[in-house]
Amino acid sequence: MATFFIQQFGCRATQADAAAIERQLIERGYRVSSDANSADVIVVNTCTVTAAADLQARQSIRTIRRQNPGARVIVTGCYAQRAPEELAALEGVSWVVGNSHKPEIPRLVHEMDREFVPLSALASGMFPFKRGPAKILTGDILEQQELLVAPVEGGEAGHTRPVLKIQDGCNKRCSYCVIPQVRGRSRSLAPHNVIEAIVKLCQGGAREVVLSGIDLGNYGRDLEPRAVLGELLRRILHETPIERLRVSSVEPMDITEDLIAIFAATRRMARHIHMPLQSGSDRILRAMHRWYRADHYARRAELARERLPDAAIGADVIAGFPGETEADHQATLSLVERLPLTYLHVFSFSSRPGTAAAELGNQIPGRMIARRARELRALGEKKKSKFQSTQVGRTMRVLTLNRTGNDASGPWTRALSSNYLEVQASGASPANQFLDLRISECKDGHLVGIPG
Repeated sequence: MATFFIQQFGCRATQADAAAIERQLIERGYRVSSDANSADVIVVNTCTVTAAADLQARQSIRTIRRQNPGARVIVTGCYAQRAPEELAALEGVSWVVGNSHKPEIPRLVHEMDREFVPLSALASGMFPFKRGPAKILTGDILEQQELLVAPVEGGEAGHTRPVLKIQDGCNKRCSYCVIPQVRGRSRSLAPHNVIEAIVKLCQGGAREVVLSGIDLGNYGRDLEPRAVLGELLRRILHETPIERLRVSSVEPMDITEDLIAIFAATRRMARHIHMPLQSGSDRILRAMHRWYRADHYARRAELARERLPDAAIGADVIAGFPGETEADHQATLSLVERLPLTYLHVFSFSSRPGTAAAELGNQIPGRMIARRARELRALGEKKKSKFQSTQVGRTMRVLTLNRTGNDASGPWTRALSSNYLEVQASGASPANQFLDLRISECKDGHLVGIPG
């Protein structure tokens, strides 16, 4: 049987897709390789949210071809859905599989398995290796298309905190975003399937599960009967033994008082809310086709902080949207400065083919975008550092990760707190264990915790 390796790029939804593909291949008898250089099949799971993401994928494919010329490369994900011919033209690619046909990947690997020549034979020159042109398997993403969901068991293959994708696609049309084109309309996993998946993950050893989606706040609106995210969270807490449930990004208009109340009612909900902001300028938000304004966003962030005083509150911000003036940029800096945010994900605007923003005039020069992005990242680091400093002296419950090391103080284990802070726990501990630690200091960008 062939070995495989998945080269992963992009968001938590693509991570969940990769986990599903991995699980399905393992069930067919294929073994996970420790790295791309020793794998027979390499699945490159791409992102296309920015031009930089496209470039990163192409560079990765070229590196794979150079370092492991005998591998069969399958390229999938959002870039593969958007521009399959572009990827098929790259040397070394065997298949380009769009998001529309991701569930077909295990079948393709099985069919390709019959053609494998051992890598050792290739290296010795015993078999001349000839590769035909890449094949493309993609098409429209249908509304009724099933979600790719097959979560790995807790702890398997290093997945300490498995990601479960419960929603895919997006019905919104933000002017800068290509994701609706490559993932289709919003589709949700039925509540009973979500419950079943989480119970299975718990049986496999998972202690924290991360719920993900492209537009998670839109969960359930396509189902019959209709469901909502808040109701689903209550069912998960009532019907599964999961010890910690984390929710990934939710749009600000979906951060309701009811949703915040669910977070506040139990410590089983991770104290972590991520609300995309994108801009602090109402003029730019309007041009982005965002459906809230700065004051709306601020009220929700402030409500979250009022009800969840120790929570991490994060935001996405785009620097350099077309037509963004220096005053618009300063409005974003000012809003972020005064809001109770604890970290930022900063993106430099990237023109995506087929989006409304790509057709706008007043494109911002790259050097100016880079400078604005640096200023936003610096502010984000300042907010993060300030939040970390408020945790010193507290006792917090953390989940150990699969990362250990040694320094002058002895062995340590990395862990993650409920409020999304990395903690270096003194001592060597196995992954996937809850520890109660007293935070003694903040050092080198993370917290240090000791038993207490």
